[in-house]
Amino acid sequence: MPARASLIARWTVRLLGAWLVVFEACRIAGAGFADGPWFGKGVHDVVLVAASLLCLARAILVARERAAWALIGLGLLSWSLGEIYYTLVIWDAESIPIPSPADAGYLLFPPLAFAGLATLLRARVRNAPRTLWVDGLTAALAAAALSAAIVFHAVLGSVGGEPMAVATNLAYPLGDLLLLGLVVGAFALNGWRLQRTWVLLGLGIGTFWVADSLYLVFTAQGTYEPGSVFDVGWWAGIVLVARAAWTPAETGDAVQRAGIRLIALPTVFAAVGLALLVFAAFIHVTPLAVLLAGASLATVMVRLLLTFRDYMAMLARSREESLSDSLTGLGNRRALRLDLEAALESSADDDPVVLALFDLDGFKHYNDSFGHPAGDALLARLGEQFARTLRGRGRAYRMGGDEFCALVEPGAEVAEPIVAAAAAALSESGEGFTIGCSYGVVTLPWEASGAADALGLADRRMYAQKRDGRASASRQSKDVLVQTLLERGAELGDHHRAVAGHAERVARLFGLDADEIARIRHAAELHDIGKVAIPDDILNKPGALDEAEWEFVRSHTVVGERIVAAAPALAPVAALVRSTHEHFDGSGYPDATAGRDIPLGARIVSVCDAYDAMISERPYGDGLSPAEARAELRRCAGAQFDPVVVDLLGAVLDGIDAAPDLHADPAIRVAAPQTR
Repeated sequence: MPARASLIARWTVRLLGAWLVVFEACRIAGAGFADGPWFGKGVHDVVLVAASLLCLARAILVARERAAWALIGLGLLSWSLGEIYYTLVIWDAESIPIPSPADAGYLLFPPLAFAGLATLLRARVRNAPRTLWVDGLTAALAAAALSAAIVFHAVLGSVGGEPMAVATNLAYPLGDLLLLGLVVGAFALNGWRLQRTWVLLGLGIGTFWVADSLYLVFTAQGTYEPGSVFDVGWWAGIVLVARAAWTPAETGDAVQRAGIRLIALPTVFAAVGLALLVFAAFIHVTPLAVLLAGASLATVMVRLLLTFRDYMAMLARSREESLSDSLTGLGNRRALRLDLEAALESSADDDPVVLALFDLDGFKHYNDSFGHPAGDALLARLGEQFARTLRGRGRAYRMGGDEFCALVEPGAEVAEPIVAAAAAALSESGEGFTIGCSYGVVTLPWEASGAADALGLADRRMYAQKRDGRASASRQSKDVLVQTLLERGAELGDHHRAVAGHAERVARLFGLDADEIARIRHAAELHDIGKVAIPDDILNKPGALDEAEWEFVRSHTVVGERIVAAAPALAPVAALVRSTHEHFDGSGYPDATAGRDIPLGARIVSVCDAYDAMISERPYGDGLSPAEARAELRRCAGAQFDPVVVDLLGAVLDGIDAAPDLHADPAIRVAAPQTR
């Protein structure tokens, strides 16, 4: 709202309020109306019109909530016009006519104000839970019931005369009752927060309620005099409503900030309704109050039903979330466990269930290349395709990360095509990436009787297929490079086959696993691939090499690493190729690495390469005998070569198929390498 207009409006309201305080102090002190322009008869009408115009100014100057404040301002102005008529025409009359034109102005205020307050409430309270609306209705009905029991009953017992007069007098408490109930309901819908706008509106409506009630009682008793002490209640009510118009709207989540009030205050209002019904059994209470109190308790029952429905919906959502993957919407690991256990209990030999576990290939590369948001989008897309493929034939799950699972009930169909189609649904390719998947399949109950056993077996089969796929990729890449060496010279092929055979057998004696043995064999076959970059006149030179030529030769391991690493499946092999000419004492190249810091596979290839080179014919000299070569290896053990590898190569050459006890000899135990 405009800052300057707001400041002027607030100061104007303060001045009007100060006038009311001084006026009331004069009335309480019995000073009456002082002579002069400040406290004479009719001056309060100026205050009322000014306050009404302030409310209308809020509607004119500020677009937000314009309709609400325009209706409220018109209600205030109509009441003020009725008061002006009363002051000019009826104030000094011996008998007050009921109804009169003043009553028309007064009674226009409740419907206009009610419409304005309802419009304001609708503008400020959006997306409120149904329970808050019911709480508001409960509070409004209970407050109205209390008002009817206290005020309406007293007014009803004291009014009399013509039907129009009775109807007019009863319209005042009824209008106040509706307004008061609406304001209390507004507090409920705002989570029982004491927002300044609604507090001021509540105080304004409350003072109207008190002033109207006292006026009707004193009028019925014939003791009312214009300008009474309680008359200021009407005027103060209008000023308070005008001040509320220029109060900034408060924002925030009422439900989150309300806390215990969300249940405590509705309970209090429900207790008020219940107490009125109890009192009605012992003392006379107007039927309207009983009806309103009963309605407030009925809304409490509606609140209980809504709360129960919300609780059940929340329980269903919680259960669904606990069994669903948040990214793909598929069942999660817990859901799979439950469904798998149920499937194992109900499956039979003639009606098996197939468990298939899938793991994406290439997803890490995709994530690293395109980022995690793109990776999440890919998983969601593949999950949707996966679920669509299995619809009607099985259930889809995401285990976490890039692992998916399916429970397939093939029935009369063959399971393999269904699983293959599911694997295809988890595959995608594009510019710079290819996503495939490996999977393992278990048939229940034939191959497993428990959920843990079934998942374990499927997991082992999936990773076995993944290893086979990786081995195939690395083998194809390796074969290409080996063929490159053969094209360079046929004698290189014989040498590398011999070195690879010795290295594989030595690796087996170390007790390494199949994947590590395969990597070492590939490194042995490719350890000289970098020599394709060495000129033939250096590689085949019969005499000694000079320093520049040795620099060419020493670079071949680094060149070889770059060539092999160009195939991602051979990255572990490339690291071994780089280190095949390191020496155990640190005098080798290219990194001068020593001892067990040299990868075990490189130490094995180094010894096997040296042995085969020594027994082979070379342009610069004749080869040694096998015995002489083995003696040379033993002489250089601990310096150029790993002593343990030298001993194990000797065992291989002697035809020993079992590995010697590496823990029997303390010297060997100390030198025994750790697999890298």
